[in-house]
Amino acid sequence: MSTTKKPDSTIANSNVVSKYKAAAEVTNGAIRKVLSACKEGAKVIDLCKLGDAAIDVGLSTQYTKDKKLNKGISYPTSVSVNAIVCHYAPGTSDTAAEQVLNTGDVVRVQLGAQIDGYAAVAGETIVVGASEANPVTGKAADAIAAAYHAGEAVQRLLKPGNKNSVVTERVQRIAEAFGCKPIENIVSHEQKQNDLDGEKQIILNPAADQRSAFPSCEFAPYEVYLVDVYVTTGDGHTKKSAHRTNIYKKTGTSYQLKTKAARAAYNQISQKFGNFPFTIRSCDDERLMRMGLIECTKMGVVQAFDIHDEKPGEVVAQVTFTALVTPNGVERITQSAAFDTKIIQTEKRIEDSELLQLLQTSSKIKKKQPSKKPAASSTT
Repeated sequence: MSTTKKPDSTIANSNVVSKYKAAAEVTNGAIRKVLSACKEGAKVIDLCKLGDAAIDVGLSTQYTKDKKLNKGISYPTSVSVNAIVCHYAPGTSDTAAEQVLNTGDVVRVQLGAQIDGYAAVAGETIVVGASEANPVTGKAADAIAAAYHAGEAVQRLLKPGNKNSVVTERVQRIAEAFGCKPIENIVSHEQKQNDLDGEKQIILNPAADQRSAFPSCEFAPYEVYLVDVYVTTGDGHTKKSAHRTNIYKKTGTSYQLKTKAARAAYNQISQKFGNFPFTIRSCDDERLMRMGLIECTKMGVVQAFDIHDEKPGEVVAQVTFTALVTPNGVERITQSAAFDTKIIQTEKRIEDSELLQLLQTSSKIKKKQPSKKPAASSTT
């Protein structure tokens, strides 16, 4: 009896790499579009809709010959402003749907696309109205610089053979150099096809009860990571927000749901969004979905992406990217705007020689050249 070999779903398969990079192309284009629209007077909900629409348009030009190929949003556009840390994607019925941006607001945008379940996600922080003529200074500059350099360090430390505990320690030192701390309990995950929450994890600021219990892991070739860097000028602790949760995703937990509303909600999630996060706003009926999610979240078959707030007066900055770990090094496939020191003007600097050396290294791995054998001496 012949058996059909299952295709390799890792990035050792060049077809998988192509799908990751195609999804990244869509993600990068979409986040640049949203960031450029983050101007005085722009509505947060309109920016979220803009990002989701840009992903849909971008995906429509990818893999057009395969009509059955699954393509979609791997993370719905969230636009989190000032004290709101992350996951802010207001629904049309929310009281905050009319919120607009103001000059000086610190804005974190995150979104992602997926092709055949291979996801590329990006997140970036900007300040509304910032320019060379109106640079970012003070706490905002410190936080953005800390997040940027921490992200650069993580990219270099994801090389095969390194351990997650080293990433945690180095990022904490980088954040401290800018008077910041990583936000507690933010976790980066290995990702696989149709799964953003893989087994291997990196935590940048573990809580006291996690420090000894958090599982150690070693990075290996052909892995993919969704890196989430969040730093704050505060103490690293945030609190659950009063804002209503709008982003959810399936957990993979099985349970026989009792209510008709919950079963209908779960079926719609499975058919429309699969295993990826989604926003209430993209559902067929917001009110009915919220009713169904009550049992779904209570029984753990759906996860709520709760919104958290930082203390007033503190600044949060984010850098999120998807990285491919290969035998040749680490390739960061999602990236938005370049870090511009003419706009982000912090007075703080990294002075630790070990950290400076790390940041100066390449994310590529140099191949060892075989030593040349000495030429044989000739005799006459």
